[in-house]
Amino acid sequence: MKAIWLVFLLSGTASAGTFEPPQGCTGFLTVQSRGCKVSNHYTCTADAPGDQTRVDFGAEGAYFVSRIDYEAQWVASVELPTGIEQILLPEAADPASFSELLASGRDDYDFGLSRSDGSTSRVTGYDRLTGRRVVIDGIPLQQTEFAMTETAPDGTITHRARGFEYVHPAWRLFFSGPSEWDPGDGFLPIDHSPITFSQPGEAGFMETEPKYECDMLMSSWTGAALTERAMAAGVPNGLSGISRNRDNQIDRKADTFADRTTHRIEAAFMPSITLSASPEE
Repeated sequence: MKAIWLVFLLSGTASAGTFEPPQGCTGFLTVQSRGCKVSNHYTCTADAPGDQTRVDFGAEGAYFVSRIDYEAQWVASVELPTGIEQILLPEAADPASFSELLASGRDDYDFGLSRSDGSTSRVTGYDRLTGRRVVIDGIPLQQTEFAMTETAPDGTITHRARGFEYVHPAWRLFFSGPSEWDPGDGFLPIDHSPITFSQPGEAGFMETEPKYECDMLMSSWTGAALTERAMAAGVPNGLSGISRNRDNQIDRKADTFADRTTHRIEAAFMPSITLSASPEE
């Protein structure tokens, strides 16, 4: 994963507001989301079949790179502001499975993560299809409910998340939805729901400038003041991804996380935003 991080930082791949994936990689999707976030997704010939990589951009540029596998497991990620890398530990007690979610309507998971700062953690939780189908920007999605807990080796809960997300079966991707995140001092709202999708040849494909709610976010918390508040709330280094890596880290989703889980700062200080999406006909 470090190679991807270094290539991204040193090759000037985000010049002129357009992201160019590393050599041997091909972009296939750009997602503009609520909360001042745009994500570019790509695949690489050198990766294992089914692997996908995502780069998240905020108002100040790229901040998170995440790779997932065919089952949407959080294989590896890098928080660009801090340089902290995270990898999935082998031999999970119950690996996350996108296939199981689609086949049975629910997937429970229990796996370990290791970070380059020397820390490790355990992630447990579930994803469940709610049965609701929505269409966002012409793209049909299925809604999921999720809950997850991350714990330190001594059993201390480092953060929890719960809420809703969306999946696209063919793309094998999770997308963030209205959620709540608990960084240790109570649940707080976050919403990085998708607003637009751009595929090759469409306007906005591989763009790097987020379009939605940036003024709102930056007018409330900017620069050093935002970092100071984040650190005061117990966020490591004042900057840390909590979106789901497989979005989807810890948005865990995500993320960051997650997968799906992505910014712990945004999770802690964004106001509640309600997604407006009509049920699929």
